[in-house]
Amino acid sequence: MTNYRYRALRGGVISLLAIAASVLALSLNGAAAPAEVRALWVVRTTLSSPSAIETMVETARASGFNTLIVQVRGRADSYFAGGLEPRPASLTGQPAFDPLAAVITQAHAAGLQVHAWVNLNLVAGVGELPNARDHIVYRRPEWLMVPRALAADLAAVDPKSPQYLGRLARYVRSRPNELEGVYVSPITPAAREYTAGVVRDIAQRYDIDGVHLDYARYPSEDFDYSRDTLALFRQDVIGDLTPADRQKYDQRLGEEPLIYTLAFPERWRRFRTAALTALIEEVQSAVKRARPGARLSAAVLPDAGDASTRHLQDWQAWAARDLIDIFCPMVYTTDHATFVSQVAAARVAAGTHPLWAGIGAYRLSSSQIVANVQAARRLGVDGTILFSYDSLTGPTRGPEYLSQVGRAAFLQ
Repeated sequence: MTNYRYRALRGGVISLLAIAASVLALSLNGAAAPAEVRALWVVRTTLSSPSAIETMVETARASGFNTLIVQVRGRADSYFAGGLEPRPASLTGQPAFDPLAAVITQAHAAGLQVHAWVNLNLVAGVGELPNARDHIVYRRPEWLMVPRALAADLAAVDPKSPQYLGRLARYVRSRPNELEGVYVSPITPAAREYTAGVVRDIAQRYDIDGVHLDYARYPSEDFDYSRDTLALFRQDVIGDLTPADRQKYDQRLGEEPLIYTLAFPERWRRFRTAALTALIEEVQSAVKRARPGARLSAAVLPDAGDASTRHLQDWQAWAARDLIDIFCPMVYTTDHATFVSQVAAARVAAGTHPLWAGIGAYRLSSSQIVANVQAARRLGVDGTILFSYDSLTGPTRGPEYLSQVGRAAFLQ
């Protein structure tokens, strides 16, 4: 009986704490977090007009979704007003239009949460460079990630010269199946501060429920071999070398600018991985200081080991250090068994953190989408995200397709 009374008392205290936490979340963000997140990734093209936003919010609500993850920084641009980066060309003729503010107003009125989706390191597309001359690729080209294949040649080129950016852009453009575009490096402290500042600005000025990070990774393990990064790595290493070894390596720098990375490959990998984790830490601090109730989520590669090995994205370390509130593995496979195994593995890798399973709905039939949502539920995830609203409402599928999927997945 004593144990029963203790459990009852303890349960009452826990319930009161849960209620208090809910009230706090309500006061901070305007709406309590849903028990099951039913989210849509909304690509920036949908934020190009007030009417498109109105249609998107109403379609999402009617289809059973409760969370919108809206892309407000696609390629170091601002799909909102007064940003630190240039507005995209699609908004040039609408100076008074604030896409993010419009989404927040309408979505919150409809009972939907809004998370600002930020592409963190990817700053320019694979096809062409930005038109705006105040874009980061022109202002700070020395911050751009360089592939190993160009490292020796670009080490001798002034980053401010057109030749530097031109060669980097041509390299990326020649590999459209491997690379998504041009990335800013997380290694230079000033570059990290800049990126965190962009996120801070959004969190300070907008009543968002969360910030969602994408492209928080390197294009591959063959980046970043920029001149500044190589110099910083040398500085990191030389304090542990004898004077004789330091002289030996420095004598070879002129002809072999990658000598330190070749001599200390594991340290080189850890150095780059740690810099990306440092960026995540700075972004987390920026978000939590600006808007304490906002949740920070990250789209991550589903295999944590592969993410760390191939893209230096050590998201298990982020989980261990509580740098991210919610992990969103992008499980875009078309094979259902693989989907189940990858979500299950990600659930373990995320530890105690909530997991929203990202579903590549653009690649799947409606029945496959529903099957994946149901499987994710059985695996104990905290929500699902479909990629993407835009692909599921486009001309090839029609305006009713998303509603049919949503009703089948969530409303039956």
